[in-house]
Amino acid sequence: MAGNRKSLINPQQERALRVLIIAGSQRRQRSCPGLDSKARALMLRMAAMLPASWQIDVEDIGNEHGKAKIQSCNACVSSSMALCVWPCNCYGPRSDSQPDLMWDLDLYGRLARADAWAIIGPVNWYGPSSNIKLMFDRLVCMNGGNPRPDLIDKKDTLKAQALERSPLWRKISRNHLAGRTAAFFCYGDDGANEEDGQGKPKHLEHPQWFDANAHPMRGSDERLAYQGLVWQCRYSDIEVPDALWRCTVFGAGKPYADDQVEDMVKEEVALHTFDVWVRAFISHVGKKGPVPESKEAEQGAQTTTNQDRKKAG
Repeated sequence: MAGNRKSLINPQQERALRVLIIAGSQRRQRSCPGLDSKARALMLRMAAMLPASWQIDVEDIGNEHGKAKIQSCNACVSSSMALCVWPCNCYGPRSDSQPDLMWDLDLYGRLARADAWAIIGPVNWYGPSSNIKLMFDRLVCMNGGNPRPDLIDKKDTLKAQALERSPLWRKISRNHLAGRTAAFFCYGDDGANEEDGQGKPKHLEHPQWFDANAHPMRGSDERLAYQGLVWQCRYSDIEVPDALWRCTVFGAGKPYADDQVEDMVKEEVALHTFDVWVRAFISHVGKKGPVPESKEAEQGAQTTTNQDRKKAG
């Protein structure tokens, strides 16, 4: 039977498809919440559904005691696009002074290695989780970042501004992760049991300040919480097909205590929505095939920071 199956591998790229799945909730069992997130459970559910011939990489960027956090973007690009280095050199791996999860987990290299990404996370106050937002803020450099920090002595603002004005800049600035596919699945709870059934919080001292008719991101529109990430990818020449940008609701009308991973299995409609999204991901990515030159992109995503320590070790 296996010999009759149609290969999902691009004939020009005789290798397995590579997929990176990221769970973007802050919650982890070994942290203040004391329980793992639905994003983590959905990440593992998706990994089990993908074809066995694919190379699957998974990562949970949730918060854990003693674990580094993703450092914030320093907005170098606002001084000069050439000051924003690809990959980010504001931080580096194994730093004692500024430990950074992006580098400690080699996320730049893993994102470059993958043909497709699947990002799964909650809706937190009408937007993505802070961990996902931090990660994508730190990916500003994938859109035209400077691949030659040696030309600006690593981080010299005046030299970077001069480079940006030069003809050379137009030759070296490019979208470093172009051609990949990104998929987004987010989930909310429609206010859990805190609303009155009409979209308004139950406990307001000044209800006249809250127009329930203008309450954004309800129902299928809740996916708009991730629209900034979707358009950042599209702006950076990474495709996000509309069918791979979806949302669902878990735990509507329930106390938060009753909206945990073990409760999620009872949410048949929400899980069906997720499974449809995964099947659409499999179909699209499988037909598209591997991204050319991913090996070169992965090599270009290596750190240029803390190199002395690396050599010494």
